[in-house]
Amino acid sequence: MNRQHKSVDECHFSYKAYNFMRWSSIAFSLSVISVIASITIMVVHGFNWGLDFTGGMVIELHLKQAPDLEQMREVIEQAGFKDFLVQNLGSSRDIIIRMPTVEDDLQQKLDNRVLRVVNQATVKRVELVGPNVSNDILQAGSLALLLALLCVFLYVGFRFEWRLATGTVLALIHDVIITLGLLSLFKIEIESTIIASLISVIGYSLNDSIVVSDRIRENFRRIGGGNAYDIFNLSLTQIFSRTIITSAITMMVVLILLIFGGSMLHSFSITLLIGVFIGTISSIYVASALALKLGIKHEHILPHNMEKESPE
Repeated sequence: MNRQHKSVDECHFSYKAYNFMRWSSIAFSLSVISVIASITIMVVHGFNWGLDFTGGMVIELHLKQAPDLEQMREVIEQAGFKDFLVQNLGSSRDIIIRMPTVEDDLQQKLDNRVLRVVNQATVKRVELVGPNVSNDILQAGSLALLLALLCVFLYVGFRFEWRLATGTVLALIHDVIITLGLLSLFKIEIESTIIASLISVIGYSLNDSIVVSDRIRENFRRIGGGNAYDIFNLSLTQIFSRTIITSAITMMVVLILLIFGGSMLHSFSITLLIGVFIGTISSIYVASALALKLGIKHEHILPHNMEKESPE
């Protein structure tokens, strides 16, 4: 039985394709501006590196009664310490103190003054991160991020035609750069969990872009009539509801984690929330739009040995 290629109107049945690509030039220009702005912000402002990367000390305390955090901050500041952080950890009776590495005599001074304020405190954890350890964490985290991107590049390059692959890869780079730019802009503390959240953002954005690219490739192979512009709009219309629902549910879960996860997961949750939002947009207006601008056509998608079959 010979198969017949279907036109766009015959193929989409109940779908009425929305003209997503009408906004592609504007969205693409905004993305380029956002990437340039993010790089500029990172160069000018740098990052608010946490103790995991700068080295320092973390003291975790549990008290029978909720302490006065302002009083604790005044005591620590009067002891001669700067750049410290005192905040609740999960509950009002659990406290975490973070500060740069100090000398032994200053440490003893801190212990004596703080314990006067919280003389009924139970020390749950004292953690020291030296400069060598923090450098190792930074190098290992950066290497993990680069390896994740490299593996994605190889996978996408083998799976898709180079125009679709290029759009997907640049969308991932776009998401990571803008996410880092926002972290720099809002001075969000960079901890080791940020590396995990960035890799999660890469995975989420990749999954979204692959779903879009798979549908575009499928429609190119299934539809004989229509130009690439119409096929892109049809494909995006078909997966739009799935993309929005998935992103909305993911962002709701991350938002709950941000609200109730405590300070230890604060940076992780914010990074993931930003990345999911940007990744959803980039899968449509970076990955897809770029492939269209690179001039993708039917002959680029269809196998070279595939013969057009005529109707009976």
